[in-house]
Amino acid sequence: MVKPIVAAGTDEQRWTAWSAPGTWERLSLSSSGATPPLVVAPHPDDEVLGVGGLLSMIDGAEVIVVTDGEASHPGSRVFDSAELAAIRRAETAAACKLLGVPRSAVDHLGQPDGAVDEASLTDALCRRLRPGQWCLTTWRGDGHPDHEAVGRAAAQACRRTGAVLLEFPIWTWHWAVPDAPEVPWQRARRVDLTEAARAAKARAINEFPSQILPLGPEPADAAILPPNVLARFARPYETVFI
Repeated sequence: MVKPIVAAGTDEQRWTAWSAPGTWERLSLSSSGATPPLVVAPHPDDEVLGVGGLLSMIDGAEVIVVTDGEASHPGSRVFDSAELAAIRRAETAAACKLLGVPRSAVDHLGQPDGAVDEASLTDALCRRLRPGQWCLTTWRGDGHPDHEAVGRAAAQACRRTGAVLLEFPIWTWHWAVPDAPEVPWQRARRVDLTEAARAAKARAINEFPSQILPLGPEPADAAILPPNVLARFARPYETVFI
């Protein structure tokens, strides 16, 4: 279901005017169980964009970052891929710390950006997940190939281990529109964020200058997450599919 992530995408005002999220069932964070949740991010920043607010409201969560996001600016000459990978790892550590997730609870697998190995990722997740544990990751239909591959691997690992899969959309907000039939809105649950959680998430997003600001003056250096994209992640709630 890979989608072209091009142009400005669906304007946030259109999403804000959509009434459906107000009717979605609220996700009870108390139902996460005794085992702290595991968040699986395809790239550094996906964990913050998708469920950063939720992370700040749950104690003990752990994060796995599958790739280092080194291919985010393939045409840029400002940083090579190794330099960008190191930058993005450091950004993740700083962002997660603001959400209450220490560096010791963040694991980087270092898989190639754009070439996720689903089989090895599934095996790695099976070693980490426990029955009933929440596994939060990107939706299998999100439109980005890495997001979908990681979602499929997590779904398979949850089936094997009895963990509970919760998927969150990232790029869906870009290419989809309200009531789009290919999006499983019937499975949507709403995570209402406290003011403190919203503020923590905003601060955490700002720890990713390599993604929210241009790397340099050339078109290939453009921000991956410009203001119109970031607006989708400043809502007073987050969305998961269960």
